[in-house]
Amino acid sequence: MAKVTAVIDIGSNSARMAIYEKTSRYGFRLIYECKSRVRISQGCYENNGALQEIPMQRAISALKEFRAIAKQYKANKLFCVATSAIRDAPNRAEFLLRARKQSGIDIKVIDGEKEAWYGGLACANLSHNKTGITIDIGGGSTECAIIENGTLKDLISLKLGTIRLKELFFDHHKNIDSAKEFILEELAKLPPHFVCENVFGIGGTIRAIAKMISRQAKYPIKTIHGYEVEVSKMRPLIHSIYKAKEEDLEGLGVPLDRKDNIRSGALIFSMLLAHFGAKNITASGVGVREGVFLSDMLRTQKHRFPNGILPSLIALKDRFGINQKVAKNHTKQALAIFDTLAPLHKLGDEYKAYLNVASQLCDIGSFLNFYGKSELGAYILLNGLDYGFSHTQRAVICLLVQHLGKQIPKDSTIAHISEIMPPLESLQWLSFVLSLAHTLCATGEEKLAYTYARESLQIHCKSALYLAREDISRLIPPAKLSVEFITN
Repeated sequence: MAKVTAVIDIGSNSARMAIYEKTSRYGFRLIYECKSRVRISQGCYENNGALQEIPMQRAISALKEFRAIAKQYKANKLFCVATSAIRDAPNRAEFLLRARKQSGIDIKVIDGEKEAWYGGLACANLSHNKTGITIDIGGGSTECAIIENGTLKDLISLKLGTIRLKELFFDHHKNIDSAKEFILEELAKLPPHFVCENVFGIGGTIRAIAKMISRQAKYPIKTIHGYEVEVSKMRPLIHSIYKAKEEDLEGLGVPLDRKDNIRSGALIFSMLLAHFGAKNITASGVGVREGVFLSDMLRTQKHRFPNGILPSLIALKDRFGINQKVAKNHTKQALAIFDTLAPLHKLGDEYKAYLNVASQLCDIGSFLNFYGKSELGAYILLNGLDYGFSHTQRAVICLLVQHLGKQIPKDSTIAHISEIMPPLESLQWLSFVLSLAHTLCATGEEKLAYTYARESLQIHCKSALYLAREDISRLIPPAKLSVEFITN
């Protein structure tokens, strides 16, 4: 596969390009993204679906510059897909020919099910949740995919889109009931098994609403991918948006570039949530573009990362030159200590996932500055562990690295993220185990064994570990525990 790949998605509302760099077989990162609000669908729904001249010119102008940018980033591959507005247009062949001649880009028009497949593929591989229904609201259509345990089970595309409803109903100030009737006719096409408590929200409309909710709640993590919210908490805002006049949307916190089409998107979203019986929403920062990229990257893997593969973890290790031998030993010791102390800390095996990642990446900040490695490492991990990690997982791992070698304090340090965190004592146990393992691994010692008896952790080793003994004496366990070294 190409090391750098550019993917262009021409939707009814915007044309977007994302450029990805593959760091290793399963590691990759986004290195550039841009969009142009070309509105290729402008005026088409009032003209029997025909693309209009000015929107076509805007799209071709954007494509020319997208291609130039991709060349600047040395993209070896460029994929360009077009969705609802272009696939439904009677004059699409004319546009595709003009675009190829003037921009040099071959556009692949995908059908609704393929569009749903790409969005579902992205969520199935890059979300921490592995079961739910995707809702991808575009300008001309809405795509849904059923995901069960990371596998795509069914796909559907509905002729419901923000621009389509805007031009058919909202622009003409028609009664909202007529728009609801139109939506209900499309929802009737959904098979009865399209029901699920969890929904993956894809697309600009849903991301905008999720950001508004997170700001209102003063949510501590700014990244929207992986943000989870209950439908009951989001529903009042959704209803306020589609019932409001356009001039009143700014007061609700709607961004300027969404004011003219978010009402129709909110109405579609609201009715789909009710139809699916959804209770929870997982906001997705990935969609069709990531799906196109992954369909190529994972084409020999049945379009699925192997079990246990976390692409963001791999990409960080690749980019920051993590010493694999040291990281592997650190993880080995941390998990062994965790298991040995299980009768004392009483934490479930699910906590091992935090130690597994934190132990591999706890020194990542040293790449930038050794003396600031804890703070720098925490920042890198909070913002770099995006694909496949929940916000709670990112926050916990960040906190463990930030306080490596120190006890997580009982003050206001983590109060702002307490709602999404495990109990403080559990965090302190993880921090203690991680710090203990990190200290023991400093000299590269690998042949270590552990036993626990009578409130004492016994460390069996072959070397003196003089420095480790000194440093470990300063670590504070969350409960009564002594550490004893037994040299064989």
